[in-house]
Amino acid sequence: MPQSSSEPRTVARPSTNQLFCCKSIDKLISESEEPGHRLQKTLGPWSLTALGIGAIIGSGIFVLTGTAAAGENFTAPSIWHAQVLDIMVNFLRTGSTAGVLMHGRPPAGPSIAISFFLVAVACSFAGLCYAELASMIPIAGSAYTYSYATLGEIFAWIIGWDLILEYAVSNVVVAIGFGAYAKAQLASFGLNLPDRWSAPVWESGHWTGAYFNIPAFLIVFILTVLLVRGVRESAEANNVMVAIKIGAILVFLAVGGALIHPGNWKPFAPSGFSGIVTGGAIVFFTYIGFDSVSTAAEEARNPQRDLPFGIIASLIACTVLYVGVSVVLLGMMKYTTFVSGDAAEAPVAYALKMLGASKWSQSVIVIGALMGMISSLLVFQYGQARIWYAMSRDGLFPKLFSAVHPRFQTPHWSTWIAGFAVGIPSGIFAISDAADLSNIGTLFAFVLVSLGVIVLRRTQPDRPRVFKVPLVPWFPLLSIVLCGGLMTGLTVITWGRFVGWLILGLLIYVFYSRHRSEFAKR
Repeated sequence: MPQSSSEPRTVARPSTNQLFCCKSIDKLISESEEPGHRLQKTLGPWSLTALGIGAIIGSGIFVLTGTAAAGENFTAPSIWHAQVLDIMVNFLRTGSTAGVLMHGRPPAGPSIAISFFLVAVACSFAGLCYAELASMIPIAGSAYTYSYATLGEIFAWIIGWDLILEYAVSNVVVAIGFGAYAKAQLASFGLNLPDRWSAPVWESGHWTGAYFNIPAFLIVFILTVLLVRGVRESAEANNVMVAIKIGAILVFLAVGGALIHPGNWKPFAPSGFSGIVTGGAIVFFTYIGFDSVSTAAEEARNPQRDLPFGIIASLIACTVLYVGVSVVLLGMMKYTTFVSGDAAEAPVAYALKMLGASKWSQSVIVIGALMGMISSLLVFQYGQARIWYAMSRDGLFPKLFSAVHPRFQTPHWSTWIAGFAVGIPSGIFAISDAADLSNIGTLFAFVLVSLGVIVLRRTQPDRPRVFKVPLVPWFPLLSIVLCGGLMTGLTVITWGRFVGWLILGLLIYVFYSRHRSEFAKR
């Protein structure tokens, strides 16, 4: 039966099975207003948009564009390196995996611009679904909270555990990248950091001899202090960094546009549609972040109006910038240039340097890249702490995670724990394949959010919706199909790691969380 907003604050869908009990939306909202759990409402529409852009435009645009255009190649062929899509196609055609490409992923070439656009379309459908649910359920927790209100406790746990993976792994990688980038830039000024204190301790299965990666840990620690002190201060710092990195991208478009050689755009799609899909699966990492806007729901001044605006505006702005960067970069140099070495690690900076761009423009790009990494770290650390905060408030995590600082009105314990959970691994490990691991986690979250819109339209059709996804169920179904399609472009080893992470999470739920949930008490 449909449930209106005036109904008692109980489960939204009564069930004899705890796994499928849903939380009432009204109850979720009332709990967020309880003393000791209430967060300070300081964010407006433009701050939320900047929050989304700060998360979306990170190191990916300065690195993954070249990687996706040139493709990937592994020296040792393995079924673990094969794309799931390639396996499926070959099995349907021949009944075997004999023709599967097991040593890398095909290049997208200049058609990476189409990959960016197609991924933006897939994200826009998911973004519309996020916008509707965010306007209905203005609660911290993002997809976790939406799943708890629509699909049931077990789905909420799975998606919450999945988001922890997305945010934590993404930030470990970005922090390591920042440390390496900062070390290289300091060296250009004659300040050489010793490798023992600025390199990974464990890399490629062996000890490196380093003690700890101080720059990678230090940036996470500094941002954690900023986040504990207050969301307004964090948002203001993020706004400045967003302005700097957008300015850097515009400088690249202007300077790089004058260095384009049209012959570099041929062949436009060297691997056909397969290369475009593969490129999309790789560059999807660059779009991760718009969903983090919804984690700020409880700190938005007018969440019903401003959250949809922030989600959609940040997606549109980043899509225009991404397509522009890919077109210019692949027009400046042949896509095969970015296969390995400095060209693969920093394609934008490499192209400007090799084509003789001015030192001034190169410096602007370096500053923009650093600001991009810092703002991305800031927003994802913010979002991660809010996920833990929401899960703790529901009893699925220890209550310590939902404690709010009496002065700063921030979830300080969650923020500190999230800081060390990212900072310490950043100082020890060098993680490869992490972009793919973040991608599959995010795509899975998008699928469940889209499904949640369809479920709520059937179970609670009369509940007020400030923002509505058009053409339901077709738009949410398109989101599910497109996100599922991008997941098939990822490798078998990525799927294996993702399944392993989910199994670990289910064990924690079975032996701890389900016994402390409010529905266990019922």
